[in-house]
Amino acid sequence: QVQLLESGGGLVQAGGSLRLSCAISGRIFATYTMGWFRQPPGKEREFVASLTWSGGNTNHANSVRGRFTISEDRANNMVYLQMNDLKPEDTAVYYCGVRPVFGGQYEYWGQGTQVTVSS
Repeated sequence: QVQLLESGGGLVQAGGSLRLSCAISGRIFATYTMGWFRQPPGKEREFVASLTWSGGNTNHANSVRGRFTISEDRANNMVYLQMNDLKPEDTAVYYCGVRPVFGGQYEYWGQGTQVTVSS
């Protein structure tokens, strides 16, 4: 069983930065994919960024590419999302997720952390 706990959200002005953290407990394998998603108010959850636990591939949504960066600390079972040049449209609840099978579904989720960007 994998458990995830996000932290680092908050209120920030447009143009500011935040770093989200996801603490992972449980057994993680190199084939797992770790992802960040977000759910803006009144909208569906959407993909933000992902990486493979083996350290190879990262992927970022077009809407955040060049502003957000996903990274990992495998020694401490942590995943981060560095968010720079934040915009009001980045306001959302941000979730950390784990996909055990490549091409499959994200099966484990954290409780989410709120990010609010004021204009």
